Amino acid sequence: MSSYFSIWSLSLSFIFLYACEDDKTAKKAELFPVTQPIVIDTNTHVDYVAEIDAVKNIEIRSMIQGYLSKVHVDEGQTVSEGQVLFSINDDFYKENVIKNQALLKIAESEVQSATLEVQNTKELVQKNVISKIELEFAKNKLQITKAKVDEAKVNLAHAKMMLSYTQIKAPFSGIINRLPQKIGSLIEEGSLLTTLSQNNEVFAYFDVSEPEYLDFMSRITKGNAENRQVELVLANGKLFDQKGYIEIVEGEIDESTGNISIRSRFQNPDYILKHGASGKLRIQKKFKNALVIPQKSTIEIQDKVFVYVVRKDNSLHLQQVEVSSRIPHLYIISKGVSKSDRILYEGIQLAEEGLVIEQKFVSLKSIISELSKQ
Repeated sequence: MSSYFSIWSLSLSFIFLYACEDDKTAKKAELFPVTQPIVIDTNTHVDYVAEIDAVKNIEIRSMIQGYLSKVHVDEGQTVSEGQVLFSINDDFYKENVIKNQALLKIAESEVQSATLEVQNTKELVQKNVISKIELEFAKNKLQITKAKVDEAKVNLAHAKMMLSYTQIKAPFSGIINRLPQKIGSLIEEGSLLTTLSQNNEVFAYFDVSEPEYLDFMSRITKGNAENRQVELVLANGKLFDQKGYIEIVEGEIDESTGNISIRSRFQNPDYILKHGASGKLRIQKKFKNALVIPQKSTIEIQDKVFVYVVRKDNSLHLQQVEVSSRIPHLYIISKGVSKSDRILYEGIQLAEEGLVIEQKFVSLKSIISELSKQ
């Protein structure tokens, strides 16, 4: 009996010791690499959606009605200022000019006749053959005929102007766009014939928020031309080979969006950029004393960015941070953590609030060095 009790007691002891050992193993902290934010001076860029407009872009419209008799250009053709683009049938307008020239000659002849009549009437009045009233009548008639001459000159000038509208010329050098009207089409006054773009230079418009605008203005008012320099990323993701410069800022902030529009100018010697094209305006930005953390250390939840901060008791706390800018592999942080905090570097998918970990510290400088090799 005594022997049986001893064996039973010994078995309980083994079970108890095994349970304690198993409990210690369950509570053993997991090993995670951690790092600390550092403060650096760095450069990065900010991209803004841009709308590209030709420096000059106009619609070419007909000033008169008539049949389109000739198209002198083709779509995409480069034309010079003053070059004839379209011809509208001018038979009617030529006839109108001839008619008004004839009316002007008639009116001038009437002036000559009225002038002679005034001279003859003066002589008769001096001889007391007729009364002075007749002379006044003759003078009035002369004034009327002179007014008719003035009217005929105006009508002739108008007829010539209408005739000139049958030859539609380029107001400036540029590139012809689509030609919606074909030869023989009946053209109404105001009909669109094409558009003309001068693309040797282009404007790129982009919008920035009010805080960005204030930061930007504080840079460009320093007088350094480089602070006004911008780059253009084309729709295919490639960088345009010409640098542009900020020229002008709009006079007011849009109340509905809180943004303000800025205009930049780019030289376009090869005519790569077209009116209406899209792209991204890239502005280089310098950061001094920027607090950075690895992008790999963050997690996004509903458009917000979080990191796991290691507390003094080695437990994890999910902390929201504010990202002011992104640079390759790193986030620049404006709020949420400090350079004295330790944050989880890897293993975020295994982490959770309150989890106690065992730390393996990795310096952020060595992380950046490794990432730069990739």
